[in-house]
Amino acid sequence: QVQLQESGGGSVQSGGSLKLSCAASGDTRCMAWLRQAPGKEREVVADMRMDGSSTYTDSVKGRFTISRGPGILYLQMNSLKLEDTAMYYCAVGPPGSTMPYDFHFWGQGTQVTVSS
Repeated sequence: QVQLQESGGGSVQSGGSLKLSCAASGDTRCMAWLRQAPGKEREVVADMRMDGSSTYTDSVKGRFTISRGPGILYLQMNSLKLEDTAMYYCAVGPPGSTMPYDFHFWGQGTQVTVSS
């Protein structure tokens, strides 16, 4: 059984930084951060495999960094923009997961709000 619990969201001004954390247990071979803004579809922001390889959606490349340790997943978010405002979710999927529907286990989410 996979259990996920996010933390670290909050409100920040444009250009600021936040670090999200996700405490994880169970089979966590492929983990990811996803987000969903009001009126928009859920998207994979960044994912990381057990071999340490990672991918990012184009809009966050160079600003966000995903990392993981035993039982925990992080997302360092720098140079935050208004359009980064969303509910952020930690998720786990089988190896090869790349699309939101591939990830079968989700946390409750943590809100990130960026203001001008």
